[in-house]
Amino acid sequence: MDASEPLFPAEPAQLYPMLCRQLAALTEGVPHPVANLANASALLWQALPDINWVGFYLMTGGRLVLGPFQGKPACVEIPVGRGVCGAAVAEDAVQLVPDVHAFAGHIACDAASRSELVLPLHGPDGRVAAVLDIDSPTPGRFTEADAKGLGLLVPVLEGLLG
Repeated sequence: MDASEPLFPAEPAQLYPMLCRQLAALTEGVPHPVANLANASALLWQALPDINWVGFYLMTGGRLVLGPFQGKPACVEIPVGRGVCGAAVAEDAVQLVPDVHAFAGHIACDAASRSELVLPLHGPDGRVAAVLDIDSPTPGRFTEADAKGLGLLVPVLEGLLG
């Protein structure tokens, strides 16, 4: 491979299935949830263009608590229902936010973040156990294709939660 060639395909239809396969291979047989989520955040950090934060918040004691991530230091605790991540838990739904400044109650952990995509992850009991949070400094960075593509990773990520 030529050094000028990208490591990952740019088209979502090719990128996300590839990431799903890579994540499954990277975590197969590894019984350590924190290590697996750390590697998942590193894989996404390397593969996704134009992002400034990617990581996980884990449900602990009825709140979201910072888990493995890549990017600047982040908020440690987020109440359910507050901010984009808290809304993902409260609604148990993907949050695709083209402009975080227009999102009521947005929590600005990194002032450079302008758009955000958050996917809820469920534990064995079917309740939200964590969220995958991805931020970008570009307004409108995330599309429905990104949400759908990252959704392919959800079953693999849920299997890592233990």
